[in-house]
Amino acid sequence: MESTERLVRTWVATSRDQELEETVSEISNDKTSLLNVVKALGPYLTSEEDELRRKGVEFLSSVIARLPSTKFNIASVKVLTTFYCEKLDDTETIIPALKGLVTLSALPSFSSSEASIVIRGIFNHVTMKALVQSVRFNVFTVTDTLMAKHRDTLRAMNKEFLDGYIYLAEGEKDPRNLLVAFAIARVILIEFDITKHVESLFNITFCYFPITFRPPPNDPYGISTEQLRMTLRQCLNATPAFGALAIPLFLEKLLAGSPNTKRDTLQTMAICFPVYGPALARSFARKLWSSIKLEIFQPTDPITEQEALKTMQELIKVIYSAEESSLENDEDIQGLARDACNECLQILKEPEKSQAKPATKVLCAFITTTPSITRFTISQAVPHLVRLFMKPEEALTRPSIMSLLSDLIIAARDSSVQESEVQQLALAPQKDYVFAAAMMALGNTSSRDAALSVLRGLVTTKKLLSDEDIGIVVNNLNDLLQADGNEDVDTGDAMIDLLATIATITPYHIEERTLPLLLASLPDVAPRREDVTERAKCWLILATLSRLCTQADLFETLVSRLMTKLDLLCVPRKAAENYTEDLEPTSAYAHAILTTISQTLTTKMEKGHADIAKHINRLVPQLFNLFFYSALVSEGHGMAATDSRVIAVAAQIVATVGQTLSAQRQELLVKNLVDAVFNGDPGGLADGYQRLPSGKKLDIFKRSTDKPLLSSSILTVSVKVKIPLEDMDKFLHDLLLWSIDCASNDLQRDSAWHILSAIVNKRTEDVSAFLNNAIGSIWLAEVDVDKSPNRRHTAIKGFSWLIKGLFVKGHPLSVPFRDAMFEAVKDKEIGWIAAKAIGEIVAVDGILTKKNHATVKFLYAQKYVNEMLPRIVANARDALDDQSQAAYLVALTALIRSVTRAAYVHEMPTLMPLLLRGLELPDSDIRASVIDALLAAANSGESLEKNIISEHATSLVNAMLRNSMVDQTPSMRVRIAALRFLAAMPGIVRYDVLHPSKPTVIKELVKALDDPKRTVRKEAVAARTNW
Repeated sequence: MESTERLVRTWVATSRDQELEETVSEISNDKTSLLNVVKALGPYLTSEEDELRRKGVEFLSSVIARLPSTKFNIASVKVLTTFYCEKLDDTETIIPALKGLVTLSALPSFSSSEASIVIRGIFNHVTMKALVQSVRFNVFTVTDTLMAKHRDTLRAMNKEFLDGYIYLAEGEKDPRNLLVAFAIARVILIEFDITKHVESLFNITFCYFPITFRPPPNDPYGISTEQLRMTLRQCLNATPAFGALAIPLFLEKLLAGSPNTKRDTLQTMAICFPVYGPALARSFARKLWSSIKLEIFQPTDPITEQEALKTMQELIKVIYSAEESSLENDEDIQGLARDACNECLQILKEPEKSQAKPATKVLCAFITTTPSITRFTISQAVPHLVRLFMKPEEALTRPSIMSLLSDLIIAARDSSVQESEVQQLALAPQKDYVFAAAMMALGNTSSRDAALSVLRGLVTTKKLLSDEDIGIVVNNLNDLLQADGNEDVDTGDAMIDLLATIATITPYHIEERTLPLLLASLPDVAPRREDVTERAKCWLILATLSRLCTQADLFETLVSRLMTKLDLLCVPRKAAENYTEDLEPTSAYAHAILTTISQTLTTKMEKGHADIAKHINRLVPQLFNLFFYSALVSEGHGMAATDSRVIAVAAQIVATVGQTLSAQRQELLVKNLVDAVFNGDPGGLADGYQRLPSGKKLDIFKRSTDKPLLSSSILTVSVKVKIPLEDMDKFLHDLLLWSIDCASNDLQRDSAWHILSAIVNKRTEDVSAFLNNAIGSIWLAEVDVDKSPNRRHTAIKGFSWLIKGLFVKGHPLSVPFRDAMFEAVKDKEIGWIAAKAIGEIVAVDGILTKKNHATVKFLYAQKYVNEMLPRIVANARDALDDQSQAAYLVALTALIRSVTRAAYVHEMPTLMPLLLRGLELPDSDIRASVIDALLAAANSGESLEKNIISEHATSLVNAMLRNSMVDQTPSMRVRIAALRFLAAMPGIVRYDVLHPSKPTVIKELVKALDDPKRTVRKEAVAARTNW
């Protein structure tokens, strides 16, 4: 007891938390009791001095708030409740007393009898207007807890409770308190008898509508406008009794409110209508329609218009859903739906007028309501528009009519009403008339776009058009595509889109009717260089085929026909003549054919088609057959299939198919590949139209055409697949040296390096001898200073791919390779190349990816940045000469370009001085990357005061002006980046900082307005406008 008294006395004198914690600890450990605390507080609780009395109650409330609930029994709770309720009458103790009641009311031992005592005590003694927000919040919290735990007790008090609560809640303005008050009000409105209090409860809730609260910046409570808005709506739609009071006031707000208020009102009405009921909706239907239609026919903005349409839909649903079963015929539809529909149809008699579009939107909204209204609206609106379209005197307005009709058809198709396939049944009686009108409109250029939209709606409405109808559509579209003339690009796209849609529904129509026409239009011989029109036609047909043939059967037909054409193209019968001709058109045509197949495959993969893998049996062997044959017979003369660009696309096709294969099928592919390339047996891999010449053997280290295909096959193999080579270490050793010594173009080198990187990544343990040799003797030999600069540059690039293969999987062998590369930055001849390689090691590529079954460690790029960025920055800062510093700046900018902003943004204060120096480097790609990095930092969302750009504003302005002038910066990419940065600066740097530079910037940007490139001039206009 003495200890407790001491703690009480100390706390009263100091108000420290330490005494509170010790008191709670002693009670929890049964060294003292709550009763002892009350006894020790006795003199303070009954003191004549206001401050002592307040502190006594405050100490007790603070202690019980920290105690576990097991320390309270029914008796103690009852005594404490009575005590606190008595203290509510004391202006000095009401605040700590309410704090104590917050704790007590939440205890399991707090009974219903205490609940009635507490709520009556609050009603009798608490005057909300005299209290600050935090204390009022405690009042609402206690009431909310009692509502949650002792609702029956409060409900039994009914009138007494309702009168008291209405008095408490009236006039509350703080958003934190309102969230609780609205929650309490919703429970009252739903579960209490409010018959005699409807108007009072309505007044204390609707007075807050609409919510205009805007949270202050950095609001610690996190209360949003939307939170308040939604909780208030839950009150307004809690009871049908509010309907007659709310709707007139909603209409007032809708008429006189701002756009935000209008939207809020419309959204609130939409969720209230179902609760207020059909009877009330009917009684206010005319007034509601008169107000809502103003927001549709004369909208303040598109968003408000959409909300008005949604509200109209809800109104119609409420009015007619209840009597749906009795509405069998059109004549049964009376009231608002009929009147509004007739009003809209009257407007549609002049379809070219501006009001026709809103009227159609209303009808479309009606279609998405109830089955009976859907049928009624379609039966009235669709025939009306069709009859109008067929009138000869309306010939000039037919495009407008067809456009309006397309909206109705699409609305019927997209309707959310699914019961008994209402859309189809509603459209079925009108189908033939609509179809006939659409086909007529299709033949007219001015109405063709709208007709295509109507047909698309009809085609995509399930079970509406017959198979014969779809065939007619396809035939007509084929005729239009085949017709001569300059078809509008958008219209042509729309026709192809419709055919593509039909291809997914009934592909045989496309296979039998469209593909033969398109494929027959493709020539067997490439158009000549000067025949621009014919070449453009070929490219267009191929693009169309790519869009149409994603479905499995169509794609198989496409592959079969295009591969036949490709073989005829690349290996013509009169081969000798072909060798002497200009190969460029033939190569371009072959490239386009393969690109068509590749793009279609990519689309199929994105859609998750399961039929891709089967093309390993035919498409891939045909490709290997063609390209192996071309490689073997092309010595001394050129062939289209030896062109590096053609080979690259073929390799992409093989890779795409390879990605979808199982490990077992990949293993067979790799085995056949090794047999073909290393063992002279191509029979298992290359199977096609061409007979490979006997006596000739493929040699990967002599022929240029094989490596991309080999690369694409190896890149995608799973880690589980073993490559059956006798000596993998020797193969990689020879491949690396060949890429440095013998490769004659970038495609050959890249293919070799991709093979190297993929094998090192997936089979690291199998090539450990090669890796140890590479970091030792091969590195020393190939990066040696006695070698030519070009050879050393190539070696650095090759080694960077080797390092990449190790690093993305987090292998420790990547560290010595990386360190050796870092040392090479100091070399004057290869420093910049090595620096770029260091930065680009973690660049995203399409090679070492999960899709290609590479081993990729999580956050490997972030780890690399964390290790290398400080090292690069330190070396750049401490460099002894300008050349060395420039090399490290190259590494820095290359690294920044290779990773996301999040990886380095925390280092921007340190990086900024170095990036400014990077803007002076001669390499245009580096400068563009620096500017991109700066722009990313500028758009980081930091305040104007904290933004790192503000600290260097003047230097940045001068540097960007230099980089935006064509006479100083030939690179268009750099000029565009610089101008975009200048355009962004006024929005991210304070006015007083930029103001001194304003005259200079505006003057200098005039020069950029005369830039020879239109894109640059456009950016210059934007930048000058912002300044």
